[in-house]
Amino acid sequence: MEQETVNIIDVIEAWNQADSVTLDSFRQFVANLGEVHDVTDKFATHVGSMDDDVKGLDAMKLGVCELILCRYAKAIESFKASTDNKERQYFLGLCYQGQRDFAAAADAFDKALVKGLVEAAPRQIETLAFSGDLAGAAKALKVAKLDGTADGAYLDGLLAELDRDVDKAVACYDAAREIQPSHPEATFRLAYNLDLYGDDEEAISLYYESVEQRPVYSEALLNLAILLEDAGQNEDALHLLTQVLTANPNHVRAKLYFRDVESSDDMYYDEDQARRVAKRNAVLDIPVTDFELSVRARNCLRKMNILSLGDLVRTTEAELLGYKNFGETSLKEIKEILSAKGLRLGQALEEDSELGLSPAPMTLPEGVDEGIAATPISQIEFSVRARRVLEQLNCATIGELAQKSEAELMSMKNFGQTSLNEMRDRLADYGMKFRDSV
Repeated sequence: MEQETVNIIDVIEAWNQADSVTLDSFRQFVANLGEVHDVTDKFATHVGSMDDDVKGLDAMKLGVCELILCRYAKAIESFKASTDNKERQYFLGLCYQGQRDFAAAADAFDKALVKGLVEAAPRQIETLAFSGDLAGAAKALKVAKLDGTADGAYLDGLLAELDRDVDKAVACYDAAREIQPSHPEATFRLAYNLDLYGDDEEAISLYYESVEQRPVYSEALLNLAILLEDAGQNEDALHLLTQVLTANPNHVRAKLYFRDVESSDDMYYDEDQARRVAKRNAVLDIPVTDFELSVRARNCLRKMNILSLGDLVRTTEAELLGYKNFGETSLKEIKEILSAKGLRLGQALEEDSELGLSPAPMTLPEGVDEGIAATPISQIEFSVRARRVLEQLNCATIGELAQKSEAELMSMKNFGQTSLNEMRDRLADYGMKFRDSV
């Protein structure tokens, strides 16, 4: 079918006429929607307005429409009003996943499995992984016997990613896409990881694949919009954010990013400084776990929250030797690693001065102990844009973030008020705030 000849009303009517809601009929409905030109705007308009064209939809079918638009709360209401069956539990699980209510999602997928829907197994394992139960997810993956399947490769990648083995995760996601091109979950996670680690061109390509699928990941639309804004394609970024807001007018992050993109033309940054920072970070972002170290050196670095070469060059010999059980042998190991990369301990103090990023002395707010300040950034939820800025600044802990000033952050390329508010909120969660500008 030519896209121009497919009418959204015909697609919705065909969905309404379906004998029952099964995963097969759901997939066919999604495929038919993919033939509609500008489907997001049109579909959201008809479903959102609840006009005569969709009033005849039963609760289950309407819930699927809301799910496709990522309107999870409304979808849950509709599904709960429908007859209970294995498909209902499966779709409820997807909705709870979207709301990050992993306990409810796991319960729904369990019920779908009990009722005989084997397709719920990968989603159940995924939910266990996202909830932090990596051991439980790994055990369930073995029981599911998904070896050689796209879902199996994807789930292997997800477990590796959440265990911070990014190289293995990327390889697994690639393997999943070899088995099933454009595998929805693997495509999004691969795009996200490439985005996070600076491969913008490939990430953009994969995000475009991801947003062409239904249900679309709202995070894919948001992350792609951010990358396009970074590339100066503001009009395309606004179009993507408009899609999110058309489906969900109250999407808080989308509204904030929309305002950011609209105002980004007024933002100023030093391009020469940005290039110097990017060049330096290509080396400084390498994790210390990539190098062969003795058990003692590795344990000491981990306990000191030294995660990358960037953390090492911000550390002096005296600081390392002052740590319990860290001796001259471990120091020699570290120096050899840095020397091989043309770096040395304490080097960042000079480079920060050159780049205008001199850190303030570590001073903790009253009532905040060192343990809280040492909480790793990797354990705190941030948006992709905020996390990339934190990596650019080599902030490994929440305490290090608190040493930055708001003015310092706002001077960075494409860093807007939304990201600043996000970081300010995360600091407040730990009883901290940005240092005052001097």
